[in-house]
Amino acid sequence: MTMTETAPTLLLQDAFRMAMGNVATPVSIVTAYEDGMPHGTTVSAFASLSMNPPMILVSLDRRSELLEIVRRVGTFGVNVLGAHQSATASVFARKGVDRFADVDWALDAGAPRLDGSSGWVACELHTLVDGGDHEIAIGTVLRAEHADVAPLTYHQRLFGTHLAHD
Repeated sequence: MTMTETAPTLLLQDAFRMAMGNVATPVSIVTAYEDGMPHGTTVSAFASLSMNPPMILVSLDRRSELLEIVRRVGTFGVNVLGAHQSATASVFARKGVDRFADVDWALDAGAPRLDGSSGWVACELHTLVDGGDHEIAIGTVLRAEHADVAPLTYHQRLFGTHLAHD
């Protein structure tokens, strides 16, 4: 335990983790393209920010290779996953694997777009904002599309989807 990780701090972090586990979030894969290679990672911290101009925000771990790539190339994509893409979300959450090996994708507005997603947002990096152990990438939307596919969500450490009430 470091000086900043006192027992009360660790208890608060555990309580916070449990509380946030009760928040259903969309599951997305953020992608970027550099030197002829696609890169991507699974995220659950993604949201719209502004309609005028259209902007989004996504949270990326400070230790993420993808964050450094986005910083260098200045563009990224957000693939909002469909309910049928939980296996893809799991692959893109792992380290040390070829995440694009078994995924159909195409370059769209400068970033890898995954086939079958419920939504696609291509962005130009507007700014990065400090967010503790993450950085918040704010993107200006260059292109957006959606499909009539149920979304993949993450709730209480499980993948699922949204069902409307009658």
